Amino acid sequence: MKTDIVECLSAQEIGEKFEIPYSKINYYTCLGLFDIVRKVGNKRLYDGEQVKHRFQTISRLVNEGYPLSLIRKKLSGGNGHELL
Repeated sequence: MKTDIVECLSAQEIGEKFEIPYSKINYYTCLGLFDIVRKVGNKRLYDGEQVKHRFQTISRLVNEGYPLSLIRKKLSGGNGHELL
């Protein structure tokens, strides 16, 4: 039996571990690009591997000229251009 263990990290830990500015983590969270796994008090916790993968994907697509609105739609499973 396989169990999935998610490494939950705070925004500060994400920033330190993956060298993502805290302001960008907040911005991407507000846009719905990063999912909050759970909250503990005022602290938002994220799936570290998901954030790492999504940040790499978002960075690549932004560098290719795609707008964040289209990237968000694609990451959330919406229809649109085949980006990923």
